[in-house]
Amino acid sequence: MTYATAMVSLAVDQPNEALLEVTGQLAAQCSSKVIGIAAAMFSPPMYFLEGAASQELLDQGEAAIAKRMAELESRFRAAMHGRAKDVEWRHAMDLPARYVAREARAADLVIDAGDADKVLDPFSMAGPSDLVLQTGRPLLVVPPSVKWLDLRSALVAWKDCAEARRAVADALPLLAKVKEVTVAGIAEDDGSQEAVRRQTADVVGWLSRHGIAARSQVPERSGNAIAQLDRIAADTGAGVVVAGAYGRSRFREWVLGGVTQHLVGQSSRCVLLSR
Repeated sequence: MTYATAMVSLAVDQPNEALLEVTGQLAAQCSSKVIGIAAAMFSPPMYFLEGAASQELLDQGEAAIAKRMAELESRFRAAMHGRAKDVEWRHAMDLPARYVAREARAADLVIDAGDADKVLDPFSMAGPSDLVLQTGRPLLVVPPSVKWLDLRSALVAWKDCAEARRAVADALPLLAKVKEVTVAGIAEDDGSQEAVRRQTADVVGWLSRHGIAARSQVPERSGNAIAQLDRIAADTGAGVVVAGAYGRSRFREWVLGGVTQHLVGQSSRCVLLSR
């Protein structure tokens, strides 16, 4: 029960220090191989250039990206030295989300930076909102303010649906290393707390059969899941939150729900998401 191979998605135009540090710690904990991956495409300015000037601009832009890729590879290999069981580097001139999603077939877990307070450029960074919906792999989101993988306490944000069940199963290698696990369920309306208690008790029992000690917590109040989950995470000192990635279809595109978008955007703890 481990993540034999982790893939870390690095951005060409954003700091990657927190991402590399957490990835290195995870690799050491799980004896994992780590694949570093980055992609970018040169986005020319809006004004129009013709002929040789246009080609020169494209060549300069792609050369700058290639230089940054080489720098990222060096930094990645240095950060993983002595931590990862094995390392591999992949890069391409491509849209980052598309490239990472395609290459994720080689990994058990994809690691990406959180997008709190960022204006994401789809030509230079694969954002977690895109990756969680496209990779078919669990995604560990690392906020830029997180400096270490805190496994003293973890919170499972439970909802009785396929995404949450998949998330808990995908998180087993991580939860097995956590000292205290809390399974929290938020009732959506008054009167349903008892049903949620039965559900979280089932999850606690299932985890125990995998050698993971956990406890359940169901607030008496219903609704306002975001605020209640934040409070429980703070009260339990959770360093990691495990949750299903919930989405809804809009004009044939996937849009993340409010709780998932909040978890992706918050800046204080790592989040493992599955869909």
